[in-house]
This record gives sequence, C-alpha cells and structure tokens, in this order.
Amino acid sequence: MLQSLSAALAEISLPQLALMAGMALIASIIGGVAGYGTGALMPLVLVPIVGAEPVVPILSLSALLTNTGRATAFWSLVDGRRAVIVLLAAVPTCVLGAWAYTMLTGKGAALVIGAMLVATVPLRRLMRRRGLALSNRGLAAASFGWGPLAGGTVGAGIILLSLLMAAGLEGAAVVATDAVISIGIGLAKLTTFGLAGAVNATVIAIALLIGGVAFPGAFLAKRLTQRLPLHVHTAILDAVVAGGGAAMILNAFAR
Repeated sequence: MLQSLSAALAEISLPQLALMAGMALIASIIGGVAGYGTGALMPLVLVPIVGAEPVVPILSLSALLTNTGRATAFWSLVDGRRAVIVLLAAVPTCVLGAWAYTMLTGKGAALVIGAMLVATVPLRRLMRRRGLALSNRGLAAASFGWGPLAGGTVGAGIILLSLLMAAGLEGAAVVATDAVISIGIGLAKLTTFGLAGAVNATVIAIALLIGGVAFPGAFLAKRLTQRLPLHVHTAILDAVVAGGGAAMILNAFAR
C-alpha cells in the first residue's frame, strides 16, 4: 500500500506537491477562522494538476483529517444537537448526490448555487431583523435539500454555514459544529465513492498530503478566532458566504 501511494505521488513534480501543500495549509487556516475554505481554494490548485474528475473524492477524504483537526480544536463549542439534526437529514440525500456526481452539469449547478449563496447573506440578516430563524424542523428540512449538493459538488459547505447561522449559531460555534457535520458527510461521500470505484492510489495519496498538512492549521486558526470579537467573526463569515457565491457565478460564466 505504501509503495502504491509513493508511486502515485512520484508522478507529480515536487513544485506541484509543494503548491498543493502550501495551499492546504492556507485553506485550513482560512477554514478554521471562517468555517470554509478548502472546498473553494483547493480545486484551484488540484484541477490543473490532476484534472477535475478526482477532485471531489480527494477533498472528501482529505476533509476527514482537516475537519477532525478543526473539531478537536473547537470541541467545547460544538452544538451536538444541531449536528445530529443536520446529519440525520442530510446523509441520505448526500449519498444520492455523490452517486450522481459524474452526471452533474457544472455550469448550471454553479449558477444556481452561486446565486443562492449571494442571496443568503441579506436574507439571513432580514430574517434576524424580523425575528425569524430556522427552527430545528426547518434546519432538518433545509439540510435534506442541502445533502445532494454536499455529496456531488465542492464548496457546498458554504451553504451549511448559512444554515447553521440561521439556526442561531454564531462565531466559532459555527466553525465547530460545521466541522463535526462535515466529518459525517465526508464518511458518507467516501463510502459512496469507494463503492463506485472512484477512490484509487492517487486520490488517497493526495488526500493524505492535504489532510496531513492542513491538520495543524485548525489550531493556528483557533488562536486567531480567540482574538476576534463576535461581530467581526460573523462579518467574516458573511463575507466568505457572499464571496464564495460570487466566485461560483463568475467561474460558471468563464467555462
């Protein structure tokens, strides 16, 4: 097994490996502060190097390590009840989304998701001003609809941030709960991709590289978040959500 993993990495040049490792560390720190980052940044490096097809399986596996580090660093802030609600509702549809991954059309999905993300921030603020929020039942229903996106796309984690914030979580609690949920979602996706034969030595080797480098980034991010006031942290989350949605739309038109 080690020989096959080493052989897979040997096919990639040292500068490319260094680029992936550097981006993984940066993305993990951003993700630890904002709750999101790997799904948006890593494809920018991975697609030119390994192609688009293995990107979702790679990130699904590497996310297990990345989010384990994040969950460990922020464990005391995890909202276990809401994490269970999201996982119970999202895992079944996530499996369907992962299974349908190769049949998805990227441009249309990116436009729809991006537009929804851009609209999420003002909608969430409007809901808060009017005293509206997602109940546990509403969170479950929204998570059921989010599942296929989580299973079949990269970057759908940004939607989960919005759902958790609309459900009443703020600041680092959003990051912590998102990490625990993402571990469960990652296991469901990885199992599905494995059964479909989409996980090979190259996928495993690159995912371990990304996850191993990114693991300590969560603890660096924790130190940053401890210095951020709640309203600043929430503003960062809003900016990431809106920016991620805009990037998806621009990327779709650029294809």
